[in-house]
Amino acid sequence: MQQNNWRALLRDPALRGLAALTLLGCVLFVLFEGHSIHQVQAFWAAQVPLDAALGLGAWRMRPLAPERFRRFWAMIAFAGLSFTLGDSYQFVHTLVAPGVPSLNGGLVQTAFFAVGMCSNVIACLIFPQGLRTKREVFVFWLDAATVLVGGGVMAWCFAVNPLNGAHTDRLNASVTAALVLVAAFSATKVALIPAPPMFRIAAWPMVAAASVQGITTFLPGAFQEADHAWVFAIRLLPSLLIAAGPRIQEIVVRGGFTGGSAGRRPYSLLPYGMIAVTFLVFFAMLPTKASSQLWGAALGVVVITCLVVGRQLVAFKDNLLLIGRLDVALDDLRGHQDLLREQATVDGLTGLANRVHFAAEMTRVLPGGESAVLLIDLDDFKTINDTMGHAAGDTLLIAVAERLRGAVRAEDIVARLGGDEFAIMLPGADPATAGRVAEEILAALLVPIEVQRHTVVTRASVGVAAGRPGDEPSVLLSNADIAMYEAKSRGKSTWVRYTDEMGARIGAEAVLIAELAQALEADEFELLYQPIVRLDDDVLTGVEALIRWNHPTRGVVSPVEFIPTAERTGQIVEIGRWALIEACRQAADWRRHYPAAEYLTVGVNVAGRQLRTPGFAAEVAAVLTETGLPAGCLSVEVTETAVLDDEESNEAMIALRALGVKLALDDFGTAASSLGLLLTCPVTTLKLDRSFVESITTVGRQAAVSTAVSQMANALEFASVAEGIETEDQRSLLQGLGYQYGQGYLFSRPVPADRIGDLWAAATPVPAEAAG
Repeated sequence: MQQNNWRALLRDPALRGLAALTLLGCVLFVLFEGHSIHQVQAFWAAQVPLDAALGLGAWRMRPLAPERFRRFWAMIAFAGLSFTLGDSYQFVHTLVAPGVPSLNGGLVQTAFFAVGMCSNVIACLIFPQGLRTKREVFVFWLDAATVLVGGGVMAWCFAVNPLNGAHTDRLNASVTAALVLVAAFSATKVALIPAPPMFRIAAWPMVAAASVQGITTFLPGAFQEADHAWVFAIRLLPSLLIAAGPRIQEIVVRGGFTGGSAGRRPYSLLPYGMIAVTFLVFFAMLPTKASSQLWGAALGVVVITCLVVGRQLVAFKDNLLLIGRLDVALDDLRGHQDLLREQATVDGLTGLANRVHFAAEMTRVLPGGESAVLLIDLDDFKTINDTMGHAAGDTLLIAVAERLRGAVRAEDIVARLGGDEFAIMLPGADPATAGRVAEEILAALLVPIEVQRHTVVTRASVGVAAGRPGDEPSVLLSNADIAMYEAKSRGKSTWVRYTDEMGARIGAEAVLIAELAQALEADEFELLYQPIVRLDDDVLTGVEALIRWNHPTRGVVSPVEFIPTAERTGQIVEIGRWALIEACRQAADWRRHYPAAEYLTVGVNVAGRQLRTPGFAAEVAAVLTETGLPAGCLSVEVTETAVLDDEESNEAMIALRALGVKLALDDFGTAASSLGLLLTCPVTTLKLDRSFVESITTVGRQAAVSTAVSQMANALEFASVAEGIETEDQRSLLQGLGYQYGQGYLFSRPVPADRIGDLWAAATPVPAEAAG
């Protein structure tokens, strides 16, 4: 980039013109060698266009500069104008009244020069320093004071009060001192200010111009004689340098190049340079015949100062290296911070927004007006993971994410909330638009996807919830979730819009869940027992434990109302554990007090979720040991749904049979029955569901199913129990079909444990082989 800067500068016609003009002046100085008046006239003639270039260049930079720097360029332009007027007058004066040849201007030129220098000083003072803290301001002025004092020493020793009384022209001496101080102060601001108004490549020529002008003015000997061509050339050089500065700045700004602007530095070498200059002045001012003691002390001070400065510069260098390492570490930390910020808001697999980002977007969008949220849950996604592996599942999720992006507008927010659950925020969408988008999503997902050389058709259940200003994001997302589960309950692969009725139903269920959690602690559950009798002689052989909930305000709650909810929430595991312990304890108590109950069988219903709980068989064994109930007196009743094609449930049932516990398939014939299940599942009893019993005497098809179940039980040597017997006709028919046992209102309703105790007390003892 620096090479581009220099190439642009070297090709610039204006800079070439200024250099050519200066070169022409130098040629004239040589040609007029020995004719001082003509050399002076050529000198002032060359000054005028260079001064004008300074003013014009600064004025052209004014509209290009930032607002805070425009006054600076206006002041520089005014200084160029003052120089032009003063030097023009001086040029005309040398033509009209040559007088004694001199490089120093007259009173008028000096006045215009002083005005221009004041304008430059004001420009240096007024531009913003870019110092942010009091410490930075304090350090800047310390360095500036060092440089200004050094410049002041030079001005005093060589211009105002020169050695051996040279330069008695006090006006010229004052101008020279001013030039030295302006150069020193300008160099200070260019070197030390973090953001100066000029790039360094443009500023240093102007700083050097003031320095050369001031130094050459008080140099002794031939430098002050107006009869050498090289003296005129050196005195003309500052005008070229100061005129080039604004033009260089314009080229850099318009070209978009870098100009060597100040970077972050812990120190500047300029104050140390001024210390060196001050020492040189000091040695120059020493008397010619100074004593050896004075020279020794002076050299000692210089050497010690140089050593201290050197040590400080080394320390600065070490600090700079440390700062460099810290910058690298900070860059790494910022990179990690950006990565963490991205990970905190973006789903790593699909690149969609995650739950946190989606919640933030909902908070932003909802107050703006009408909107809608779609919650999408893939149907049967677990099957893909289980059969094809998680890699295939991830591939499918990525493909689904792309299709969701393609089904919505650019301003819509698509997110993956977790697993196979996605959400979409539709800002400004009315209910009709949200429903149309849901249909488009379902259609897009139905297009087959290639996953690991397999064609997969994806289906999803979509819940739609309309949002209004003032809605809480969590509530809106919950409403969409409710609608999504409603869609699943309606057969999946469809969408459902949330209604207040759904919310009321879910709200009631939420209350039920909370009350269920408290019911166990409050001892609100109770077991009732329904007798099971042998149909041949009506002898009591066992009971089925049936749970009831004695709610403090609702009264007795049927299991039909709370068991499905408990199964969905997992609360059934704790409830089932309590029922198992209580039933076994009660059965053991009956066996101790009633001889007729020695070979009883107590049936306990176990849900599929409870059966699949790790260690369930060991838990049953522990309960039997604790209560003292023989394993053969316990019958675990499960439904076909709980064990159908379920490896974990089948393993648990095998373990239970190994303990000696009986196993009964409850409500047999009502679920998706598999006859193969009877061969693989180690059941001991089939219980015919009451739905086949209630019309068995009038509906031939029910009688046919009941006959088939009885024949299978007899062929497989299972015990058979008919549930829901309410009339003698039903009892007689079922007994004729071969059913061994029955239960129902004909024999007894479910009753408390003490009533069953009365039945055992009146019963005749049953032999072990007849207990079933």
